[in-house]
Amino acid sequence: MIINDVHRGIEKRKNRKRVGRGLGSGHGKTAGRGDKGHSAHPGHARRLGFEGGQKPLFRRLAKAGFSNNFFSKVVAVVNLSDLERGFEAGTVVDVAALEARGIVSGKYDVVKVLAKGELKKKLTVIAHEFSAAAIEKIQAAGGQAERIA
Repeated sequence: MIINDVHRGIEKRKNRKRVGRGLGSGHGKTAGRGDKGHSAHPGHARRLGFEGGQKPLFRRLAKAGFSNNFFSKVVAVVNLSDLERGFEAGTVVDVAALEARGIVSGKYDVVKVLAKGELKKKLTVIAHEFSAAAIEKIQAAGGQAERIA
């Protein structure tokens, strides 16, 4: 082997095989489909996962389990520290106000207020769920926690 022969014949982008373009192409007449049979005819497509008659992979493996995650609620979490930063004293904080300030966003089913951080302002917080500690801290600051039914 000569050093300048190392890369000879290696193509970066191989041209696709153009089948059914005459006998001179080497892929004319039957276009690589063989003679006769259902696989030679138009409209025939092997089903997904077909492995030439060998037992397909999806049938060789055991059935996997089931998850209830599909049915679970998506919870948007709001911390008391977010309420302390985002709202003035005496404000009514509901889901629309949280969305307007960008504290909650995206798709969610439930807004839950958690007790992370300190709350020194008197706020009326309206949300779907509260942690017990969050209710205590909101009431200790002189505010109210109201659940959405």
